Amino acid sequence: MARIGVLVNPDAGLGGKLGFKGSDGRAEEARNSGAKDRAGPRMKETLTNIFELIMLGRCAEFELIICGGKMGSDWIKDIKFKETKIVGNWKGKTTSEDTLKAVELILEENIDLLLYAGGDGTTRDIVEKLESLNASNIPLIGVPSGVKMYSGCFAEDTNAAAEVLVAWINGELGFSTTEVLDMDEESYRNGEWKIDMFGQAITPASPLWIQGSKHQIQAIGEEEVIESLSEHISEIYIQNKDSIIIWGAGGSLNKIAKLCGLNTTLLGIDISQGNQLIGTDLSENEIIEILENNDKSELVLLLSPMGGQGFLIGRGNLQLSPLVLRKIGIENIMGVATPAKLLSISRIRIDTGDTLLDKEIRGKKYIKMIQGYRTIKIVKIDSPNN
Repeated sequence: MARIGVLVNPDAGLGGKLGFKGSDGRAEEARNSGAKDRAGPRMKETLTNIFELIMLGRCAEFELIICGGKMGSDWIKDIKFKETKIVGNWKGKTTSEDTLKAVELILEENIDLLLYAGGDGTTRDIVEKLESLNASNIPLIGVPSGVKMYSGCFAEDTNAAAEVLVAWINGELGFSTTEVLDMDEESYRNGEWKIDMFGQAITPASPLWIQGSKHQIQAIGEEEVIESLSEHISEIYIQNKDSIIIWGAGGSLNKIAKLCGLNTTLLGIDISQGNQLIGTDLSENEIIEILENNDKSELVLLLSPMGGQGFLIGRGNLQLSPLVLRKIGIENIMGVATPAKLLSISRIRIDTGDTLLDKEIRGKKYIKMIQGYRTIKIVKIDSPNN
C-alpha cells in the first residue's frame, strides 16, 4: 500500500490578492490586511477530489501521513479517509523551519511520495531538506498555492493534483526530473526579475497535469516584434480615450507599455485609460474600485502567457481574482505574445482558483492572442479533463 505524505505551508499565497510579490516574512502583515488562507483550502480541494475518485472506485488503496494542525490535518476534518496517520501538531505562526521539521517527521514514516501545498519557496525548503536527509528520490506533487510558481513539480490546478496522484498510485505513471526554481522576493518586490535554479526534484511524468518549469524566451529580432505589438495596442486601445486597459504582469507587457508611453510596473497589475495610467501595482480591491468607478468604459485585460508553462491566469497575478475577472468579463481577456513565446507553449492554461470560472473560460476552447501588428492567432485553451 502506498504511503502518501501531506504537508501544507499555511502562509503560502497570502499576499497574492493584495499585490504582494510573495509571502516570505509578510504573512502576519497580509493577514492583518484581510488576506484569506489559500494553501489550506487548495489542499482541501485536492484531497476532496481524491476522496471522490476513491468513492468512484478509481483509486487503489493508500495511507495518508499528514502533518497535524494548520500544516495539514485541520484541512481534512470533513474528509473520511480510511487510512490516516497524523504526525506533529502545528498551531499559531509557522516558518520555513516548521516546513523543514514537518518534512523530517513525514520521512520517518517511510512515505513513497509527498503531496504539498505551497509555492516555490516551500518547494525549495522541501528539496533542500530531502537532500540533507539523502532522500532526494522521494517524488513530489505540488498543489499550486503560492504567489509565484516557476518550478516544474506543480500540478496545473487542484483537480490535476488529484488526478496525477491517483494515476501514480494506480501504477499508470512513471517519473521525470524537473527543475526547482525560485525568485528572490526582495528583488521581486523591487521590480527585478531574478530567477535561479536551486536543484532538481522527481515528480510523476505527466505533461497533461504537471506544469513543467518556466522558460525565459528571447528570440533574434524580438525587439522589432515588441514594437509591432505596441503599435497594434496603441492604435486599437490607447488611442481610444474611452478604453480602459488592465495590464498584466511580465516583461513583454512592460516593454510594450513603455513603448506606448506608459510607465507600468514589471510585476504588478496596472490600469490605464487613454494615454494615462490611473493605477499602478494594484491589489484586488483597488482594481475593483477602479472598475466600479468606470463601469461604462470599454475594457480589455491584456495578459501574456508564461513561457514554457503557458499559464495566462493563476501564476504571479493572483490580484486577478475570480471576482475581478468576472467584473472584467472573460470576453474582454486578450492574450499578447511574440511568435517565439507561442512556439514554446502548446496550449494556454488557466487556474483562477474558482472551479466554475475555470470551466467557463475553458469552455471558450480558444483565446485570441495578439502576436504582431494587426496579427492575431487563435490559441487553444487547455482543458485537462477532456
